[in-house]
Amino acid sequence: MGYTDQRFNVNLSILFTELPLLERPAAAAAAGFTAVELWWPWIETPTPDQSELDALKKALEDAGTQLVGLNFYAGQLPGPDRGALSVPGEESDRFRANIDVAADFAASVGCKALNALYGNRVDGVDPAAQDELALENLVVAARAADRIGAILLIEALNKPESPRYPLVSAPAAIEVVDKVNAATGLGNAKFLLDIYHLSMNGEDVSQVIEAYAAKTGHVQIADNPGRGAPGTGSLPLEELLDQLKKAGYGGWVGLEYKAGDRPSAESFDWLPAEARAAR
Repeated sequence: MGYTDQRFNVNLSILFTELPLLERPAAAAAAGFTAVELWWPWIETPTPDQSELDALKKALEDAGTQLVGLNFYAGQLPGPDRGALSVPGEESDRFRANIDVAADFAASVGCKALNALYGNRVDGVDPAAQDELALENLVVAARAADRIGAILLIEALNKPESPRYPLVSAPAAIEVVDKVNAATGLGNAKFLLDIYHLSMNGEDVSQVIEAYAAKTGHVQIADNPGRGAPGTGSLPLEELLDQLKKAGYGGWVGLEYKAGDRPSAESFDWLPAEARAAR
């Protein structure tokens, strides 16, 4: 058990960011990884030119890397935004415009998980109205994901770093998962269990795993404090991942941590080289 028994993938929106986007898949492959995930790479636009989508597809394929997770358009991320789908007006419209673009791109590279970040609360807007808009948009996103045989992920973030984001506990995210599944009847909405965020919220991660492993569609890790590589903080990540596995989770574990002052390629010394390729 432990780290050598997991299916890891590298998040190319937080690691290898010292390189241009199109060079990151090859860098991940050079470090021994064969699976990667991405936040929506074009933060300025939900609908990039087809040539940009094609270039990313080629970079992934040339490197021999499989994209296993992709965020829908989420506004300025990294930056002040935490998603667009519950933000009325232009941002919601941009999310809607992105749904089929993201789903079609995911289908073109065999990616089976799409993450929909909820979005921040907006001053002067009734939270209930935002939640209504969110459900409407998530239903459309879930149907688009289902069309390509993918799951829709709902993520809990952490309150200290995302004070305006409403889903800052596992139960809050699970409630949205259940609402989306009830509305669509598809059952393809799942929980994105990010151990770092849960830990930052002061949640008992072990209890969350026990309660919600069956509803979990993707896992992400970073150590806490610091959001660094495993071993840089105090989280028992190996034990928690073992617990997930024993609870029946057999999916991906995304490495969504900061490399710190060193090059990303040097931040993987906690994971034996032979355990990095997907299996």
